[in-house]
Amino acid sequence: MKVTHSNISTKRVKTMTRGNHFHGPTTHALHVTKYVVVLIVLFTLSAKLSAQDATVAWLNFEQLQDSLTAKPKKVFIDFYAEWCSYCKKMDRTSFRKSEIVSKLNSEYYAVKMDIETSDTIVFDGQKYLNKDFGKKRNAIHEIPLLLASRDGVPFSLPAIVVLNESFQVTQRYFEYIPPKKMLEILK
Repeated sequence: MKVTHSNISTKRVKTMTRGNHFHGPTTHALHVTKYVVVLIVLFTLSAKLSAQDATVAWLNFEQLQDSLTAKPKKVFIDFYAEWCSYCKKMDRTSFRKSEIVSKLNSEYYAVKMDIETSDTIVFDGQKYLNKDFGKKRNAIHEIPLLLASRDGVPFSLPAIVVLNESFQVTQRYFEYIPPKKMLEILK
């Protein structure tokens, strides 16, 4: 039998139209690929959604005072600045881990404060401000200076301060804290 272009085309069309499915190896691989792509997309979306759900319920100092009045609890303060790359790295790593987020949200009042804010903050009946705001570059607010300063050492970031239920400083850290170490600190 002489094979012609029209014979091959007819055979291929008959095979493809049988039951409206082509049963060749190429189509099977195509179906598997589609399923794999769908699974990857679903997995990626669920990972992004779960990462979005894992967020710390950060408070400001006014909210902290109200919360402490209602129910005393340990306090975790993250002092940061927009220019602090290690602060941003902790936001992307340590403060996204579900175990850390869960511990901070359930066992602590977590406060996040920009050290360069110009806001006047009233806490425990006293006003705190950034006295050097507008006068010098990278002016630091009074609250971080009071809670996170060290004798003889210039103020540095990141700065983490942990306080007990009586609002007394128990721990201070002046470094990037990776997730594993952060979990140890919170225990």
